Amino acid sequence: MKMLRCLRPAYLLLLVAWIVSACPIQAAQDQNIAEPVTQIETILIDTHAASRAFPHYWERMFGSGRASLSLRDSYRRDLRSVKDATGFGYIRFHAIFHDELGLYDEDAEGKAVYNFSYIDQIYDGLIENGIRPYVELSFMPKKLAAEQVYQSFWYQPNVSPPKDWNKWKDLVTRFAQHLVDRYGIGEVSQWYFEVWNEPNLDFWAGKPAEETYYHLYDVTALALKSVSPRLRVGGPATAQAAWVDRFVRHDAENNIPVDFVSTHVYGNDSAKDVFGSDETLSRTQMVCRAARKVHDQVAASLRPNLPIIWSEYNASYKNEPAVTDSLFMGAWLADTIRQCDGLTDMMAYWTFSDVFEEQGVVKQPFYGGFGLIAEDGLPKPSFNAFKLLHRLGDERLPVDSDSAIVTRRRDGTLVVAVWNLFLPEETGQSKKFTISFRGFAGRHRAVVYRLDDAHGSLLAAYDQMGKPPYPAQGQIALLRRAGEIPPPESIKLQDGKLALSLPPQGLAVIEIR
Repeated sequence: MKMLRCLRPAYLLLLVAWIVSACPIQAAQDQNIAEPVTQIETILIDTHAASRAFPHYWERMFGSGRASLSLRDSYRRDLRSVKDATGFGYIRFHAIFHDELGLYDEDAEGKAVYNFSYIDQIYDGLIENGIRPYVELSFMPKKLAAEQVYQSFWYQPNVSPPKDWNKWKDLVTRFAQHLVDRYGIGEVSQWYFEVWNEPNLDFWAGKPAEETYYHLYDVTALALKSVSPRLRVGGPATAQAAWVDRFVRHDAENNIPVDFVSTHVYGNDSAKDVFGSDETLSRTQMVCRAARKVHDQVAASLRPNLPIIWSEYNASYKNEPAVTDSLFMGAWLADTIRQCDGLTDMMAYWTFSDVFEEQGVVKQPFYGGFGLIAEDGLPKPSFNAFKLLHRLGDERLPVDSDSAIVTRRRDGTLVVAVWNLFLPEETGQSKKFTISFRGFAGRHRAVVYRLDDAHGSLLAAYDQMGKPPYPAQGQIALLRRAGEIPPPESIKLQDGKLALSLPPQGLAVIEIR
């Protein structure tokens, strides 16, 4: 200020003129920098095009925390919430043979002693809530283990082979027979029995892993079928889409019963692990590329009609809040459904709830947990994505777009999902859709349900609270309200067209009425 006061008037006039002339240029530059880039896509839908079946394979089953957690009230509340949102029918969890459930013991003479008390409470609770078990037969009871080998999960599952294969066979037989006696073969024949979990990783200590797993499978499958040939058994339940082709060949060549194949994949698995290649695959492509691989392997096998079940999948196997807690999951899920359609019979999202303790007791609501529902019953964007996509019809119509699914319900209602997908690390741009419907007669309106940062997401409200690790009861109530999907918009079609704009990671489900 002192320098300006000392300047001569002529110099002051020159300085002011320079500032005034420079400001519009700088303002224009700033405006150009800040101006968002908008994508534009036109989607053409022929409402009279031939349709094909579109089973809701993505919402038939969910994974969950280990078996004992299903006895908790919080688990069962979340189970009912997801059941109401999706109508799912099966649940899968680890460790039904874990010692904490008390199923297996041995007396002083080494004879097996069985106690089905907690087993019954677990399965009774599921069935009372309209859910059937997808039974993962794991892990090894301590007194039946050949050695004490523990995986690194917080609850320390024993991953040893059995010390006595006849005792393992008896355990499986007694377990299956008890279930049939309690619930009836008509019911239990509708369950699935999967042998172990991810034996190609550190969940199986047999050496060599693949050959010893096949022996485990053979003994287990034959034990189950001895109880009833109607019991459904499968495997290999591997990580990274591994072993499926060799597993099916082993079963076919050795006449071992198998009713389905199962495996796992995550969006951040590496191409090296899944395909043995050095290519770089985005987490938006990995899951369904793996689904294509396994689909083609089974189709080319000696048992080409085996159902394929992905008993675990998600966008990440790590705790990544920017992925599994974020709005990214809505668009990612919709795009995964689009890509994987026709390649699998069932996919189990891992997991339905953050009542989950593989890394220990949950310390805060949003830590990148796998669940649809966070601690304290807080619905994540992924929960609302499943809720919205449940509205899709059961017939699929063709559409030339990587950002849309077009379906029809049995009552004739057309239901369309559109999304604006970017990777979590990308900023992204908004996208303007023009959806043109060919074949409509009369007036129609679009009922539009949205999921984005302003619709159905509690993340902004949680941030405004300062991200409390232990929200108070009042805060929990506010967050639950913030996480509700708001009422839909009603928009009249203009000349059979609908104009719609979505922000990055936005998802919309549209019903035409």
